[in-house]
Amino acid sequence: EVQLVESGGGSVQAGGSLRLSCAASGISSEDFAIGWFRQAPGKRREGVSCVGSDFDGRTYYEDSVKGRFTISRDNAENRIFLEMNNLKPEDTAVYYCAADRSSIGLLNTCQGGSYDLEYWGKGTQVTVAR
Repeated sequence: EVQLVESGGGSVQAGGSLRLSCAASGISSEDFAIGWFRQAPGKRREGVSCVGSDFDGRTYYEDSVKGRFTISRDNAENRIFLEMNNLKPEDTAVYYCAADRSSIGLLNTCQGGSYDLEYWGKGTQVTVAR
């Protein structure tokens, strides 16, 4: 059974930092494209940052997080991280980890496409106070 479990969310003041972690089981993360998505109340889910499989190597960041967020993976631990710095109130959302065998598909969805991703975690809440 494939599971993606997010952790590391919480409440911080604006300007603070958080490090989200996504623990993958049932898959070898290096063979999968992995992404972080978020959904704020009343808004559609959006791609935040995504990375292709190790073979693909591409990385995407949503414009508003460029220079503040960094995605990384630890294949030995089967974990994917999202380092978030200089957090802003508009970053408040539930953050989800997703995985798919198709790097093209996941990166497409990360940028607003409609490709249906294989695996999703249940999310972790991030709240940034003014």
